[in-house]
Amino acid sequence: MERAQGSGRVRVAAYVLCQDDAGRVLLCHIAPSVGVGDIWTLPGGGLDFGEAPADGALRELSEETGLRGEIVDLLDVSDRLFTPSHSKEPLHAIRIVYRARVVGGELQDELDGSTDMARWCHPDEALRLRLGELARRMIIRLRDG
Repeated sequence: MERAQGSGRVRVAAYVLCQDDAGRVLLCHIAPSVGVGDIWTLPGGGLDFGEAPADGALRELSEETGLRGEIVDLLDVSDRLFTPSHSKEPLHAIRIVYRARVVGGELQDELDGSTDMARWCHPDEALRLRLGELARRMIIRLRDG
């Protein structure tokens, strides 16, 4: 693969794919303040400097949903190069997805964050929502085994 030339920004983010006993997946709705439209995604987000990816994924799970989790395994590492609509600077998004198990907490919506709602959805219901590319790919992979 050819390396992109020029300047840009790199963002490393970690996400979790959680399922409950009924087979539903946990999704978060991106807040309107983020400016990407009506999109649902997996719990997760950008890592803090020096933060281990698995720790960041679990921190984001807690912040966005009120739930505590534990990592089960690594599901996916992918990247995407694009220019966000609100910027002229290209972004290289590196995404790490873990399968996680919920071990405590109470489902709640994030207040004043990058997401504004959290809910459990059956995979077929989730696929009818406006999902981000990563969430859609992970849910299809889960559904199709």
